[in-house]
Amino acid sequence: MKRLLAAFGVAAMVTGTVSADIVAADDAHYTLRHEARSDLAPDALWERLIRPQDWWSSDHTYSGDAANLALSAKAGGLWQENWDGGSVQHGRVLAIQEGKQLRLDAPFGPLQGMGVTVVWTISITADEETGGSRVVFDEIANGTKASGLDQIAPAVDGVKSEAIRRLTAPE
Repeated sequence: MKRLLAAFGVAAMVTGTVSADIVAADDAHYTLRHEARSDLAPDALWERLIRPQDWWSSDHTYSGDAANLALSAKAGGLWQENWDGGSVQHGRVLAIQEGKQLRLDAPFGPLQGMGVTVVWTISITADEETGGSRVVFDEIANGTKASGLDQIAPAVDGVKSEAIRRLTAPE
């Protein structure tokens, strides 16, 4: 857990070409929004999205290896991480519109241990201007006043900024 907290802090310093905003934050709530464009067509970006092991950073896993991640892209499916000696459910699919939208109940990392409710909606649309895609990450977290979510929001914002950058700009 200490490694995840440290990774959250380091990720808060990552910058990129992503539009990222902490829309609102107080001690019991935050709303984040990240937007990016990709040269990938919507179908190709969708296929990449549902394979988090291909784009999520190993720095933000419990096992230290994103290859241990998997997503079952159906309602009730899990975004999970399995490794020798452990496993974690990072999120549960609430809704899916294939090729367009994935909604997760996903209190990643330390948020899970804090008992915070987090809904993460990832939307993909065609970018008519470039022929590629536009992707939007919207995240809403709710906890108690003791959660201090306004203090953790910048770190989560950094992790999600890195994630959208990795998703939309594959190497």
